[in-house]
Amino acid sequence: MHLDRLISIMELVAVAGRPVLAADIQKATGLPKPTCYRLVQTLLDHGMIDSPAEDGRVVIGERLIRIALLGKSDVDVRKAAAPLLKEAAVKFNETVFLSRFRNHQVEIIHVETPDDPARAYIHPGLGVRPLHACSCSKAIAAFAEPEFQDSIITGTLRAYTEFTKTTEADLRHEFTEIVKRGFADCDQEIDIGIASVAAPVSIGNIGATFSVGAVGPIRRFGSTYRAEIGQNLIGLANRVSGAIQLCNVPEV
Repeated sequence: MHLDRLISIMELVAVAGRPVLAADIQKATGLPKPTCYRLVQTLLDHGMIDSPAEDGRVVIGERLIRIALLGKSDVDVRKAAAPLLKEAAVKFNETVFLSRFRNHQVEIIHVETPDDPARAYIHPGLGVRPLHACSCSKAIAAFAEPEFQDSIITGTLRAYTEFTKTTEADLRHEFTEIVKRGFADCDQEIDIGIASVAAPVSIGNIGATFSVGAVGPIRRFGSTYRAEIGQNLIGLANRVSGAIQLCNVPEV
């Protein structure tokens, strides 16, 4: 019974779509006022709901969003993000991809390509990418906890090409620069002739759990072009974040 009441309150807050007062929750649930206020406080204490403005109004908490996110499959996430990625691929006229961080790895989970039949483009493939050499990984790592960054830097740093950064000093400097400009790039660090750029997708206070990126031949993806697309990817990342969070609101 106690769990049922807690779940009912979380469902009510989720479907409200706006911050709600404990008094509104009490009226909607019909629970005794002391019981309702005690349950609301319990959910607040455990991060399942939150009061961001500290005005008594509550919304779904970061912990519940994290739980919902972990429960969402790649299929769910791709379904939410794919239309935005396709729109960007057509707009940029370049390949655009979505990556996901989990189990201490970063994987490309979805790719959209341009519609222009005369355009030569590069498909980055799917699956795990090196944490120190790929833009999609570095975009996430730069905003991660120092302990995670240390695990990357102290691990095996394979030199895929002559351009791969394999020293602690280079990587720490790059992480700092990524945070400053808001996006990461990869200049032929994995394959000669191929460059990419990616921006982190932050989910509330959970942090950068995903990244969105674009990839193409180095003849087009020079530093100026990468900076231009990088700025556009920051905006795309914000839109993708919203789409993913909407798909992770608990269903009722």
